[in-house]
Amino acid sequence: MNYRDYLQQLIYRITNPLIRTLIRIGITPNTVTTLGFLFNTLAAVLFIAGGFQETDSGLTYVGWGGAILLFAGLFDMMDGRLARQGNMCSTFGALYDSVLDRYSELVTLFGILFFLLLHQYFWSAVLTALALVGSIMVSYVRARAEGLGISCKTGLMQRPERVVLTALGCILCGICQGCSFPSIYLLIIPMGLIAVLANWTAMVRIQHCKHELNQKQ
Repeated sequence: MNYRDYLQQLIYRITNPLIRTLIRIGITPNTVTTLGFLFNTLAAVLFIAGGFQETDSGLTYVGWGGAILLFAGLFDMMDGRLARQGNMCSTFGALYDSVLDRYSELVTLFGILFFLLLHQYFWSAVLTALALVGSIMVSYVRARAEGLGISCKTGLMQRPERVVLTALGCILCGICQGCSFPSIYLLIIPMGLIAVLANWTAMVRIQHCKHELNQKQ
């Protein structure tokens, strides 16, 4: 069992009682998906609001935004599980989940980019823009591949890793403000990692698809 499978099983053990409760009270997967998107949007609003504050106050906003982002990640993980356990799977639900996941990632990374620009971290904002591009392309290549009948889940920087890395970077950035080093680097470094590894993952997936298509010829 690799680390992703182990973490997934751990999260399932934590969330299964909540999922059973949601099924009993009639909450639908699409509702959970919508709530996850709204929490991601709230996190983005906090990042943007932090951009208009002084640096120390702004970092506090970033920390709280990261905590909300991590909480929103639970909704992203629960909606599909809820659909399967509650026999509520639907083609539209799968589409809705995928679309709102992309919107969630766009708005949160845009919020971080906006914060960095307003605090004069221009090159860090460029890194965040590259992280945003890579994140979208990882998901796009997988969706396009699956449309061609190819399973494509290879690469390091998939959505759960991106969410956790972004959220933890934001939380640590807020917690460590006032330390002996600029805590903004705790946000910038994860953005750099995502910028490199997400785009690398997209390229790896393209090569994987090329190999699979050649095998079918």
